[in-house]
Amino acid sequence: MRIPKLSDLNDKNFLALAGNLVISGFGFLIYGVLCRVLTKEELGIWFFFLAVYSLADAVRNGLLTTATVKFYAGALPERAANVLGSVWFLAIALTGILMLVDFGATYFIPSIDNAEIVMVIQWFGITFLSSLPFNVTFWILVAEEDYFPILYLRLLNNGSTILIIIILAFLKMATLYNVFLVNVITNLLTSAGCILLGFSKFKMLFKRTRACTMELLNFGKFSLATSISSNLMNTANTFLINFMLKPEYLAVYNVGTKLMEAIEIPLRSFVGTGMSAMATAFNNHDMARLAFVSKKYAGMLTLVFVPVAIVAFLGAGPAIWILGGDQYMNSAAPNILRILMLFAILYPIDRFNGVTLDIIHQPKINFYKVLIMGAVNLSVGYVGLLLLKNVYGIAIATPCATIAGLLFGYYHLRKHIDYSFRGIITTGHAELMAFGKRMIGKYR
Repeated sequence: MRIPKLSDLNDKNFLALAGNLVISGFGFLIYGVLCRVLTKEELGIWFFFLAVYSLADAVRNGLLTTATVKFYAGALPERAANVLGSVWFLAIALTGILMLVDFGATYFIPSIDNAEIVMVIQWFGITFLSSLPFNVTFWILVAEEDYFPILYLRLLNNGSTILIIIILAFLKMATLYNVFLVNVITNLLTSAGCILLGFSKFKMLFKRTRACTMELLNFGKFSLATSISSNLMNTANTFLINFMLKPEYLAVYNVGTKLMEAIEIPLRSFVGTGMSAMATAFNNHDMARLAFVSKKYAGMLTLVFVPVAIVAFLGAGPAIWILGGDQYMNSAAPNILRILMLFAILYPIDRFNGVTLDIIHQPKINFYKVLIMGAVNLSVGYVGLLLLKNVYGIAIATPCATIAGLLFGYYHLRKHIDYSFRGIITTGHAELMAFGKRMIGKYR
């Protein structure tokens, strides 16, 4: 057996996975520290802010992430410059509009007696602006399939965040205000790195064309609607818990769902690499290749998620203790994790259904799919909270929504490509076995 070399790690799937492992690993550390230095009420306020911020971020990402990958990947130099210039223009314009809305809301702060809403108004604008350059940079690097810089930038952003928070905790200065401040500072640090190192390609802003800008906008409006609707599921859950129960319950629910990152890490990684591969295949009119990539990633991840879900179900208690400490052990957090993990094996097929529909120019169908999921999630969650009066009412809503969206997306996707549940599993199994053989042979 030979010793692995650094060059062996220069694989796009590995680097994408490593990048998401980094961000999620640091995320777990940050959550673990915050659970121990903030009260449940303060932690609930922080989660409420993140939910609102994520919804706004979904607007920016939804409009431009898929559009950037689709139109920039494999494009000729002049066309690529026009696309990036238009992406930057739209990103800046959208950020400015949402910041103006937030600035206008500051007028109403004296008449608001809700601490969560006040904190959102005070911190949203500057936080959203601070993350703009590195968001655009990540879209570009994903389209270029250049994952080493993404890994470094994530290390910079999340590493500096956890380092500062740990120092503040040691000095007993880890207040809610300082947590918001650290978030902005580390975003600015990462954005500065993106610009100074040249990864952001900000100069391309001056290469934009009106035609290209409108093309991106027309395509992105459907993926924007999909992204917002998809994010609304999580945001709706947050709002329902926060206003129908209390922020303390929101803290318990989020500690339980945070460990779902174990599923989201590989899912985000392979969606990123799969999306660029499918976009290239579609632009080359190779629909057979596009269908193969979609089935390959969805099938491989589904098979991998089965044992992961079983392990997470059995180890939910100790996992919650490690993340949140004693105060969350006797709460609903472990059972929330168990419920969600059982249905997590459906996530890969559902996610790749949506991405594939976007790539083959069917974003409207994907939008309807997410609308159905949102409607199911909201109605089941509301009734569940009304009847049960605890967070289990929300926990059962997510699996119901996932099943509804999966079936709708699957039905429509089969109209356009050679796609079936059996094909997904058989392709995934074959690719998983081939990958295992390559790894064994590589290091034997």
